[in-house]
Amino acid sequence: MLKCLKEKRIAQLKELQLALHLIKKGPLTLTGLIIMGLLILVAIFAPYIAPYPQDALGAASPENKFELPSREHLFGTDELGRDIFSRVLFGTRISFKIAIVVVLLALLIGLPLGVIGGFLGGKIDELIMRLTDIFLSFPSVLLALIICVILGPSIDNVMIAIAISWWPWYTRIAHAQAVSIRERPFIEAAKAVGISKTKIIFRHIMPNSLTPVLVQATMDLGSVLLTSSALSFLGLGAQPPQPEWGLMTYIGHGYLFTSWWCSTFPGLAIFVAALAFNLLGDGLRDVLDPRTRRLLR
Repeated sequence: MLKCLKEKRIAQLKELQLALHLIKKGPLTLTGLIIMGLLILVAIFAPYIAPYPQDALGAASPENKFELPSREHLFGTDELGRDIFSRVLFGTRISFKIAIVVVLLALLIGLPLGVIGGFLGGKIDELIMRLTDIFLSFPSVLLALIICVILGPSIDNVMIAIAISWWPWYTRIAHAQAVSIRERPFIEAAKAVGISKTKIIFRHIMPNSLTPVLVQATMDLGSVLLTSSALSFLGLGAQPPQPEWGLMTYIGHGYLFTSWWCSTFPGLAIFVAALAFNLLGDGLRDVLDPRTRRLLR
């Protein structure tokens, strides 16, 4: 028993060393990881980093409106005299919350449905996949837009709307994995010894279907961020005075030719965060995909 545990730990250590080697070997992955780490730190310590935290909470100083970027206000001030740098820092929290909550909600819906349908087959599989096809027949952004219009503008409704439009993609991936795994010898052995279907699904099928789903989820974080920002830009997401990047870009675009910094810096924040998510997702795919790992060793 102790020998088996020791061998398992050695194998896990080797896997970790290989993953770190592949991350170091890919400069883009390492760049995405560093940017992501910095953004997480900013989200955590925003109240302590921001020079004017009260501005991020909605405090206005009309006498300071539309000030150019300077040492006092690194990103300038907006139409209400609020420090844009402070608001962008606090906006990191909102954007990360939206991206992570949406992906988790979509996974909680899509992953079990895909695994259950792929393993059980028959009428249940047909019902799940036809429902998935119905949702996939709508462009995800359009479907999220319609749901937001019905539910009303707010950050919570944006998260619900995007999650509802996003889960079918994970169902498709998990379904394909489950169909492939259900015929493997260890699943047949589990059936032979009398293990229930529920235990097979959640102990064997689902864990072995996670890798491609998690890779897709990591890459989707950037897309979710862009979608939520677009909905806020259209006035269906965050509402003033919330320091959400899409909303700040929308408000600032009306002053683009006279006060370019009002929309430029929030827009750059969206770009940098989405880029970091995509680079990290590509790197995770390389680390977890066995075929890619063999090529990169």
